[in-house]
Amino acid sequence: MSDFVIAVASSTLALQLRFDGHITPEYAALSVAFPLLWVMTLWLAGAYDGRYIGIGSDEFRKVLNAGVSLTAGLAILSYAINTELSREYLMLAMPGVTVLDLMARIIMRKRLHRQRAQGRCMASVLAVGHESAVADLVTELRRDTYHGMSVTATCLTGKSESREVAGVPVFGGLPDVADAVRRCGADTVAVLSSSEIDGFTLRQLAWELEKTGTDLCVAPALLDVAGPRTTIRPTAGLTLLHVDHPQLSGPRLVIKEIFDRVVAGMALILLSPLFVSLALAIRLFDPGPAMFTQTRVGKDGRTFKIYKFRTMVVDAEQRLAELQTSNDVDGVLFKMRRDPRVTAIGAWLRKWSMDELPQLLNVFKGEMSLVGPRPALPDEAARYADHVRRRLVVKPGLTGMWQVNGRSDLSWDETVRLDLRYVENWSLALDLQILWKTFSVIFRGSGAY
Repeated sequence: MSDFVIAVASSTLALQLRFDGHITPEYAALSVAFPLLWVMTLWLAGAYDGRYIGIGSDEFRKVLNAGVSLTAGLAILSYAINTELSREYLMLAMPGVTVLDLMARIIMRKRLHRQRAQGRCMASVLAVGHESAVADLVTELRRDTYHGMSVTATCLTGKSESREVAGVPVFGGLPDVADAVRRCGADTVAVLSSSEIDGFTLRQLAWELEKTGTDLCVAPALLDVAGPRTTIRPTAGLTLLHVDHPQLSGPRLVIKEIFDRVVAGMALILLSPLFVSLALAIRLFDPGPAMFTQTRVGKDGRTFKIYKFRTMVVDAEQRLAELQTSNDVDGVLFKMRRDPRVTAIGAWLRKWSMDELPQLLNVFKGEMSLVGPRPALPDEAARYADHVRRRLVVKPGLTGMWQVNGRSDLSWDETVRLDLRYVENWSLALDLQILWKTFSVIFRGSGAY
């Protein structure tokens, strides 16, 4: 409905601005047809596919595709029937309806996410797989409710006598999936990687679910690899999933470097008055230097000096040993919700992440990136397991997936998982998405201490 109303408003505004009320019959007819054409184009572009609504950037990409397609279609139609279609009308109506539609969908997505956080508008999922894999899926979907999926039942493969997994009831094993769907009314069956499930078994399951109209999702064994890196290739009757290597060099990386340094340079100039004000405030409320430097580990294990506004007492490093037993985070990180070393103004700076702003200088120097894994301390990096060292193949970031998914509230394992996911799937589009989400997280002031 909102798409139709937006199209009516856009076409009406374009007519008013272009013709100033003197509307010809041809443009009156076009304005009447325009909302229907817009809605039909969105439908053909897949913008109403429930799989994309509320999740990821595909929904917005489809709206943009619809805008480009309808513009091209109107231009071709005008040429085919030898009718001069006003360029001014098109330049007003098409960008207007596209931008307004995108804004409306962003607002509705925020509303949908709030509803899902309250347990509404959720799809019921029956998970099929080993007990540990099912437990991981339940935990993931409970944490990230915006996906709109809730595991309400499970069928376990392998040997297990459990009656529930992470609070989710067990409805039997692999042969009981179809019956379990009918009993629990699941909307979707999520099949996790399992040695007991082969191609023949999965095909039979798909035939059974087809009768009830239940969606089927299959999780590959290779996790945390984004869609752009995967390609389906049918070969000799087999469906092969081809996985490209992550882009860790080449032209895309050069573009990222240029983007980082240009944005950091502009931000340093624009924020210089704020830097001076914060430095004076720190010196005024707590004697000592306003800036704090610390050795961190960057790309390929190279160390560099990170710049931050000082948020702790001057002798904070010397007092760290006596606080180790009060660590609120598992793993190699040290975090305290109420660290006695943090000054009053330091707590305020941390809440709004203003203490991190001087790292723009590290970005401008090429030691860091705007988006990347969390910059590690040398003693942390020395304790990294082999798979965790994968974080060091890219530059650390001023912000990252850890920043927009919980900040200091994350466990060590979650921080590593998010950082590795970024390394495997980074792109300039993902960087822009993370930067956009960072502002929202900072304004809420959550997860920072």
